[in-house]
Amino acid sequence: MSQTTDRTGLDAGIGRIPIMDVQPVVDGGRFPARCVEGETVTIRANAFREGHDAMGVQVVLVAPDGTEERQRLRCVNPGLDLWETTFRPTATGHWSFRIEAHSAPYDTWAHTAEVKIPAGIDEELVCAEGALVLDRLLAEIEAGDRPAADGPVVRAARERLVDSGPSAAARVAPALAADLRGVLAERPLREGVTVAGPFELVVHRHRALVSSWYEFFPRSAGAHFDPERGWTSGTLRTAADALDRIAAMGFDVAYLTPIHPIGSTFRKGRNNSLDPQEGDPGSPYAIGAADGGHEAIHPDLGTMEDFDAFVARAKELGLEVALDIALQCSPDHPWVQEHPEWFTVRADGTIAYAENPPKKYQDIYPLSFDTDYEGLYAAIRDVLEHWIAHGVTLFRVDNPHTKPVRFWEELLAELDARHPEVIFLAEAFTRPTMMHTLAKVGYHQSYTYFTWRESAAELREYLEELVASARYMTPSFWPTTHDILTPYMSAGGRSAFVLRAILASTLVPTWGIYSGYELVEDVPRPGAQEQIDNEKYEYKPRDFAGALARGESLEPLLARLNRIRHEHPALQTLTTIRFHETDDEQVLAFSKHLAAEETGTGAPDTVLVISLTAHDRDAWTTVHLDRDALGLEDTGSAAAALEVEDLLTGERFRWDSDPTVILSASDRPAHILRIIRPEES
Repeated sequence: MSQTTDRTGLDAGIGRIPIMDVQPVVDGGRFPARCVEGETVTIRANAFREGHDAMGVQVVLVAPDGTEERQRLRCVNPGLDLWETTFRPTATGHWSFRIEAHSAPYDTWAHTAEVKIPAGIDEELVCAEGALVLDRLLAEIEAGDRPAADGPVVRAARERLVDSGPSAAARVAPALAADLRGVLAERPLREGVTVAGPFELVVHRHRALVSSWYEFFPRSAGAHFDPERGWTSGTLRTAADALDRIAAMGFDVAYLTPIHPIGSTFRKGRNNSLDPQEGDPGSPYAIGAADGGHEAIHPDLGTMEDFDAFVARAKELGLEVALDIALQCSPDHPWVQEHPEWFTVRADGTIAYAENPPKKYQDIYPLSFDTDYEGLYAAIRDVLEHWIAHGVTLFRVDNPHTKPVRFWEELLAELDARHPEVIFLAEAFTRPTMMHTLAKVGYHQSYTYFTWRESAAELREYLEELVASARYMTPSFWPTTHDILTPYMSAGGRSAFVLRAILASTLVPTWGIYSGYELVEDVPRPGAQEQIDNEKYEYKPRDFAGALARGESLEPLLARLNRIRHEHPALQTLTTIRFHETDDEQVLAFSKHLAAEETGTGAPDTVLVISLTAHDRDAWTTVHLDRDALGLEDTGSAAAALEVEDLLTGERFRWDSDPTVILSASDRPAHILRIIRPEES
């Protein structure tokens, strides 16, 4: 809320000129709003005053280095009091902004002069009042509060106003001229200034908003089976060999599931059985053994030197490395013996294992933050610092919603201060309140409910919800994970995998897939929404090259989708999404548009996606395009032509504003179209 102070210095309440509903503000300023470097941020507020005198609104932007920049807001709906401007932060770090509303005596006088002088009303009085306004400007110049360069223009206008010889119209003309208005536009004469704020705005690096993740189990990369000797694990060195293929598909984040020693007590066998067989490697989420805990590397995978080589190779290929952080322990983790106070002891004296009924994880002990919070906090912080020191720049955090929110708020704030480049992705498939609060306290990205949103109506409603939360939460869309295979995916085969990849990669700027997606691994474990022969419990080497050679792999599609994302800045945004109506409820149409000054290329960019949402049907439908949403002039004629190019096929079409679109689940499930501007045709 806005406020002023009275002569005693006490809060005078709402302020001389009320300022309400400032955005972007999260929970009244309890949490900072967030964006990324170069992103267009809209700042808006409702501001108003009594009567009819003119007013103005400004925002004061304070950069991380303390420098200030002042911008005017404009009223975007005259008479309804909504003021707005945009800016693009040029540096990462902690910014702040405040809104200042003020009475504008010059604008009030100018309006009066423009009305009364032509009508011959109060001419001398209007000139005299104008001179008084300009006297105030001259006093500010003399006091050093306004540039001395403004003086000549102001003095000349003031002298003309008090010259009794010319007509009143001639006398006021210099005071209404463009040069003086320019001086006042940049530095208005203000009174009754009311301030709202400051409000915090954290600006992250671009990767926090835009990224393509590829998840894989390093032990499966290069693993092989010998009938006599059994399984041989892949290593970090063989996993490094897989990075070339990942980079070639256009992914920019290589995400490793946990690489730590795995406990043997209550080790799980294939498909989460309680009866492991010889050679079963166990779940990498059962962290800790005699070889160490969260700071150690499983001996089968190699050494810290091997990990450093993996990170170095990733950087050579333009990839960043993300590591899975699962804050839990196997019964064999060193912490169990060294710090039993970090676990929950049940009435029978045993340590409680993890449960998510009907799922049971007897091989995993959750951590308890209620006995030695400070000690556990320090240990976890040190684990993260260890991996950051070895080149990890992103963390996918397993089940963060099972830890205290207070813990994340404190830890993420400390790490942001030390390592602002490090990004955290929350794997929080949980209640909306928890998911959103984790984002508010510092998580850069979040898994979402996209995995279960299937129809066009559901997707549209969900995207509108996510856009409303964009000032603090960045969604990440994953069609499947190593834990999740929905009935839609298991029933739809290749068509489902193609459709969901197209939608995930274009609806939001951050998306990811789990290794094997390109091979359409879609067989569920009976009674569960996860894959059969789940990789969490066994080695799973894959013949990617063979599938590609046989034309069975989705690698070419994934590579094309990532290339389209990289080449089109519009797809690197969330809040620009606009939906278009279709006559088929199973067809989703949406666009993203950036003006020339927002793309960084000097040219506007508009991408239009028209997609099936059901994997088992075709569509022949009419799409009703909103030309304004596409950044095109609304001619008022539905027949006005526009040219589009399909970025998936290279085809070009000439459409009117209500084109007929034919989609096929088997061979053309979607169009990803760029709008061709008239100057390109």
